[in-house]
Amino acid sequence: MTTRTDAPTRREQILKEAARLFAERGFHGVGVDEIGAAVGISGPGLYRHFPGKDAMLAELLVGISERLLAGGRLRVTEDARSGDGSPEVLLDALIEGHIDFALDDRPLITLHDRELDRLRDSDRKRVRQLQRQYVELWVEVVSALYPLLPESEARATVHAVFGLLNSTPHLGRPGALPGRTATAALLHRLARGAFAAAGDQV
Repeated sequence: MTTRTDAPTRREQILKEAARLFAERGFHGVGVDEIGAAVGISGPGLYRHFPGKDAMLAELLVGISERLLAGGRLRVTEDARSGDGSPEVLLDALIEGHIDFALDDRPLITLHDRELDRLRDSDRKRVRQLQRQYVELWVEVVSALYPLLPESEARATVHAVFGLLNSTPHLGRPGALPGRTATAALLHRLARGAFAAAGDQV
């Protein structure tokens, strides 16, 4: 899967620092001046990029939902085109992609859990719509791998695995983890174990 290597834009830098600060201190605990200072510009200078904190929060939460769905679809498409688009390979690809998110975007997981209800209705509905599409992408692959597993149980297992993978903010500070490679491998084994446990019971 291709990955972006370009230097982050100023807008992306602002969003990254906003996510970190919002996750650490809460949306209302952070001012625009603090976000600006974190990227080396004045607070009012932020308004050249965003109309306010609400817009930053919306772009963060809608944006990560869009990226997860697009990334999942891309992984499935690329693996299918490579000639080995078996359900097992596709599931591994989806798990790997979500682990990348869970390890590299931990503040966004915290932000989603704490601040989703602060979005305006249209943005919150968009996030939920994207999340449902992402879940169904997984359900299709899981159902192909475990055809006897009822669809409702496949969907419940996908949600459970998301909960497992998205637990990374609660695993301690990044330096306390056993290392990214080892943590990713552990999460992958746990996720596959959960799916196997569900599929092997039918």
